[in-house]
Amino acid sequence: MPDAWGATLGAVPGGRGTSFRVWAPTSEVVELVLEPDGGRRSLARHQTGLFYGSYEDVAPGTHYRYSLDGRSPCPDPASRWQPDGVHGASAVVDPRGFMWTDRRWAGLPLSDLVLYELHVGTFCPAGTFAGAAALLPHLQDLGVTAVELMPVADFPGSRNWGYDGVALFAPARAYGTPDDLRRLVDAAHGLGLAVVLDVVYNHTGPDGSYLGRFSPYYFTDRHASPWGAGINLDGEHAPPVRQFFIENALHWIHEYHMDGVRLDATHAIQDEGPRHFLAELAARVHESTPDRLVHVIAEDHRNLAVMTTPPDEGGWGLDAVWADDFHHQMRRLLAGDRDGYYRDFTGTTADVASTVRHGWFFTGQYSEHLREHRGTDPASLPPERFVVCLQNHDQVGNRALGDRLHHAVDGAAYRAASVLLLTLPQTPLLFMGQEWAASSPFLYFTDHEPALGRLITEGRRREFKDFAAFADAQARERIPDPQTLDTFLASRLDWTERSAEPHASTLGLYRAVLSFRRTELAAESSTSFDIHALDDDTLVMRRTCRDGRRALVVVRLRGAGDVPLGDHAPIGGARGWTVALTSADWSDGASRPAVDDAGATLAVRFHEPAAVIFTEVHGFEGRVSPVALTQGRNVS
Repeated sequence: MPDAWGATLGAVPGGRGTSFRVWAPTSEVVELVLEPDGGRRSLARHQTGLFYGSYEDVAPGTHYRYSLDGRSPCPDPASRWQPDGVHGASAVVDPRGFMWTDRRWAGLPLSDLVLYELHVGTFCPAGTFAGAAALLPHLQDLGVTAVELMPVADFPGSRNWGYDGVALFAPARAYGTPDDLRRLVDAAHGLGLAVVLDVVYNHTGPDGSYLGRFSPYYFTDRHASPWGAGINLDGEHAPPVRQFFIENALHWIHEYHMDGVRLDATHAIQDEGPRHFLAELAARVHESTPDRLVHVIAEDHRNLAVMTTPPDEGGWGLDAVWADDFHHQMRRLLAGDRDGYYRDFTGTTADVASTVRHGWFFTGQYSEHLREHRGTDPASLPPERFVVCLQNHDQVGNRALGDRLHHAVDGAAYRAASVLLLTLPQTPLLFMGQEWAASSPFLYFTDHEPALGRLITEGRRREFKDFAAFADAQARERIPDPQTLDTFLASRLDWTERSAEPHASTLGLYRAVLSFRRTELAAESSTSFDIHALDDDTLVMRRTCRDGRRALVVVRLRGAGDVPLGDHAPIGGARGWTVALTSADWSDGASRPAVDDAGATLAVRFHEPAAVIFTEVHGFEGRVSPVALTQGRNVS
């Protein structure tokens, strides 16, 4: 894995000591303050407002701060490590001192990605990088191919989702050291797993951000965001601001060997300049990694095809985008959610099919929730550019009680929906624990200082005043307090429950379907697969196998019923169908669907929600192979 990285900000150790570079355009004097003795070194000033200096006697491990025009010292905005917290001194870190073992790792193509999103603090009992690394073999055995880490940039306090990060170049000390994070990535690569990191460039957290002290130009009141003033990406003095955030992405990719970044809430990144910041960031990332596959993924509710259209076709060149419309349709269909943005979705099987067929549902229609037209036509985009899910940190954690989909729906329906997700041609994303239907919720939690913490708690509960279940003030008091330790601990996965039912069977199903996806299903173009609503409760999807055979995924999401497949599965001639698996094979109490092949087409009798995967058999004499429907799976 060649490294063409050259940092231009922060403390950078080299052959002759350490060089320091920081942008402070409105300061006249910037001093490097070495700790603990408090020795000061004046940095030279460039006309661009960049201050710099190099010192042979400053070694890795040295603690330092900057003093601007004689004011009290503060940490480096590009600090690689904040061992004493975001308000403490920065530490010099030498990334070259880590002994990587992944030199042959070249990344994974987008079409091979199955993402597994996790929060380091609640994924494992230890809540650390090292603890997460120890559980990577579970993910390899599960069959996912990429770990997606929620943000790890350091934040105030000892617990946070990560979206209040303020030391954007420094791994959170609560999770371990910078080398602990490198060991996690190195171990993942050794197991064939890619690692994608969630980064936040639309705002900084409310406590501990020192960017504004170094330059008033990082933020602008010309653009508003849900978190206050917007990031200045298109106004006066914007180029160094853009460079700061682009360098942050490059730093994670090169100093930590990340295989991609997931950009949080890019709809809140506003740029009216000639070249959008996201287009420049994607280009810089791809240009810096010519010998490995690195992906830039956006979270964006606008459904803009231009974002993932290649630059030579007039697009911004990002690799993929979170497409939440699938989640919203499925949640409406299965759980009946109607509040907030769910009111834009019907949850009919016809609309689920349309969402899958296009990649997202809104392609220009009017959104009642947003009160504007939303979306563009994504017809030219391949399916893998859409990241889809049944759960993610937002769709679970932004619920008042942090409840997961499987907490709200019948287990049979959840297993059927899981088969649909894992066989889609889009890029599936799992949220930690969904593979065994984890009992733990995922709640919103913080650890801010008391005065700010009270505001966070009040604001959190106020968010739900327009939801029917929490219209009453007393009901809102039941919403867990983000500031308490119990809220955080309740969100931590219980790994012991994986061997108990129904968790063990659900885990077995996920492993089996992911194995089928990996070994059987081919990457699809936007026109080589299809999906239809057979009735109000059932979907059928046609996929292509790697050897050219067809596969049919029949998913009954509600109730019982007889479902003829019609022209989707004709019987006769030299072709027949065999059952690869059913979701009921991984539940002792489930009634397995019955297949009728006596007529001209297949029909399936569902006794309850379930999914059946058929594969085409060449040379079979016009009947369904009896394999799998007559025998259950013994899942250990």
